[in-house]
Amino acid sequence: MPPPANPASVRVVTLNIDGKDYSARADETIIEVCRENKIPIPSLCYLDGLSIWAGCRLCLVEMAGQSRLFAACSTQVAEGMTVSTNTERLQRYRRTIVELLFAERSHVCSVCVSNGHCELQFMAQKCGVDHVRVPYRQARNQVDSSHEAFRLDHNRCILCTRCVRVCDEIEGAHTWDVMGRGSDCHVITDLARPWGESDTCTGCGKCVQVCPTGALVKQGTSAGEMVKDKHFLPILARRRHAQ
Repeated sequence: MPPPANPASVRVVTLNIDGKDYSARADETIIEVCRENKIPIPSLCYLDGLSIWAGCRLCLVEMAGQSRLFAACSTQVAEGMTVSTNTERLQRYRRTIVELLFAERSHVCSVCVSNGHCELQFMAQKCGVDHVRVPYRQARNQVDSSHEAFRLDHNRCILCTRCVRVCDEIEGAHTWDVMGRGSDCHVITDLARPWGESDTCTGCGKCVQVCPTGALVKQGTSAGEMVKDKHFLPILARRRHAQ
């Protein structure tokens, strides 16, 4: 992730979001401007302090004069831009995306250690998902409990790649990566070695803290006990760029 530009050298633009005018730096993205102004934009892969992945597509917005949708996390603002963040079309898209995430793997909230603290669960509540209208894949994925402190449950992974990016960009260990294609895609450690056998993992736990679901958790946690803290990320990112 490149260091932030000098604010004095960045011009200011005016754009319209949901019927109101806002001023923003030209180097900001739509999601940054929305969150600065308390405009809710759903997302699961975006996290302040990490690079942009634009994979979950939950932050899609409509733009006047354009037929296609745009990812708010990867679209920079522009002068005169008119954005809609919560139309009926967007609500329908977001609900479908959340349903597909639930159907792709196994997310049984009642027995999950992140129950009550899960971003996917919160997203389902916001989108009004009380049932899934598509068939479940019923795939059986592995659980890696080889690490002495942490556990990886592929059944609850949504492939947001937060773990990959925080390990690469903040910790600098490069332990995590992604393997496979399509529905066979999985996050891996050290070229698909068990996590507990990793030579690069520092045991810092940053990947566990940024995981939005119960895929990465601490060993020994029971249902509803896994609470995560991501507030360290922007601070660490700023210090890393200042070096």
